Amino acid sequence: MTSTESRPETEQDLKSAFREAMAGVCTPVAVVTAMAGRSPYGTTVSAFTSLSMEPPMVLVSLDRSSDLLAVIDGSRRFGLNILGAQQPELALNFARKGGPAKFGGVDWHLGAQVPRLPGASGFLACEVADLVTGGDHVVVFGRVLSADTAPARPLTYHARVFGTHTALDVDSRT
Repeated sequence: MTSTESRPETEQDLKSAFREAMAGVCTPVAVVTAMAGRSPYGTTVSAFTSLSMEPPMVLVSLDRSSDLLAVIDGSRRFGLNILGAQQPELALNFARKGGPAKFGGVDWHLGAQVPRLPGASGFLACEVADLVTGGDHVVVFGRVLSADTAPARPLTYHARVFGTHTALDVDSRT
């Protein structure tokens, strides 16, 4: 261990150090949605990623106590609305508690049987392939049923603030 490294002394110190380390990771922001009967549910997440191309799959992490997780477990379908840079207010709206009330005043429609938010830079409709518990969260593995994109810069989250991606002046496609 170098002199600049420190080892957390307590479990609380470790959690705090982990939280700070994760704040340094730039993540995309999405709203995961699902239907319970005629009621839409949704929550903001930054813990999602592509998983597989054959078949097309994603994974998303939801709090074990989430109302949305219970809805997804029951319906076996969810939407992944990948937010655009112009949608930080939507991210904040869906980050709060409130169940279906979060959709009050929010424009949405059904897309492949799940709530779809207009203006998102991407939308995936998925069916649940598996649910795996990990600590205080559940990882939802979703098989992609439909996918759509729009020309919008992505909304990102880094160092506890929203932003967007800016390309560097290098060609990373080589």
